[in-house]
Amino acid sequence: MGKIEEIIQNIVGIDYNFINKAQNKLNNLTKPLGSLGVLEDLAKQIVGITEKGNPELKNKVIFTLAGDHGVTEEGVSAYPKEVTAQMVYNFLNGGAGINVLANHIGARVVVVDMGVAEQIPNPNDQIPSKSQIPMTKFILKKINLGTKNMAIGPAMTKEEAIKSIECGIEIFEDELKNGIDIIGIGEMGIGNTTSASAITACFTGASVEDITGRGTGIDDRGLKNKIEIIKKALEINKPNPDDAIDVLSKVGGFEIGGLVGIIFAAALHKVPVLIDGFISGSAALIAYKLEPKVKDYMIASHCSVERGHKIILEHIGLRPLLNLDLRLGEGTGAALGINLAEAALKILTQMATFDSAGVSNKTI
Repeated sequence: MGKIEEIIQNIVGIDYNFINKAQNKLNNLTKPLGSLGVLEDLAKQIVGITEKGNPELKNKVIFTLAGDHGVTEEGVSAYPKEVTAQMVYNFLNGGAGINVLANHIGARVVVVDMGVAEQIPNPNDQIPSKSQIPMTKFILKKINLGTKNMAIGPAMTKEEAIKSIECGIEIFEDELKNGIDIIGIGEMGIGNTTSASAITACFTGASVEDITGRGTGIDDRGLKNKIEIIKKALEINKPNPDDAIDVLSKVGGFEIGGLVGIIFAAALHKVPVLIDGFISGSAALIAYKLEPKVKDYMIASHCSVERGHKIILEHIGLRPLLNLDLRLGEGTGAALGINLAEAALKILTQMATFDSAGVSNKTI
């Protein structure tokens, strides 16, 4: 865990002097104190993270990590595992929800194969100039052809779990060369709500029944089976909640581990992280268990329909910006959250003060 430990040791909490300065500035804008609510809190947090009085979000990146899960053999999803690879092609062709919303906010999409169960050729080999930065980029970091079936044994080895986090760190740091001011994290992987449910149950102590949702849209019979499979996986593997790497290796996914690494690298480089839904939330939970200081750098973009997501956010202590009944993943909610972050910073940096506008301030 050398690389991971080195990153963790260098992550520091945010500087509240910057937050206090942002608060003073917000207090002098032409509005009643606190009248823009969460937008003001969001602006302050981003100032504190970036340590910039007037931060700009020119370089926005959505990291969408993909990986397959062996537990799909147990019928926990309404869709076959082949959909993971098919959706990766859809991302690269610009046809997915995340492509649309990323284009809407002017963000780059970085799609990463962390463990898709088939070989995906790298379309970036066709790009004539390495100086070009495509709006959708593909990175190959495949650790294995999907995880093993966690219902009969560990999803991956401890070495693979560590490698997945290290790959996430590398992914962020490589993309940082192209400029990053804010990121959103998302994923794609048939069966990954099953892993996310197991991770959440392990760390929070909530019952599997209270955490587990319908994922891709399974019926009542499918939901009952999914709950039983998660319980079986937890019983067989006995993941240790005091050892986050153990939990990741036994019931996690390669894409989840990769997202953990991205969160760590973003925190190290003082970049705000917009967390997407339930699966991204499970990665945030693992990162938080490994190093609680990363909480300062994470922003919950929304609260998913998936029941376990609310439990994750409450456990970490994150307040979601939106509640739109989203459950797609991919980073779609994170993209919307970045849109709000940009609006919040424009309030901070573009709104007039009472003095500059010639408006009388409050008298009592």
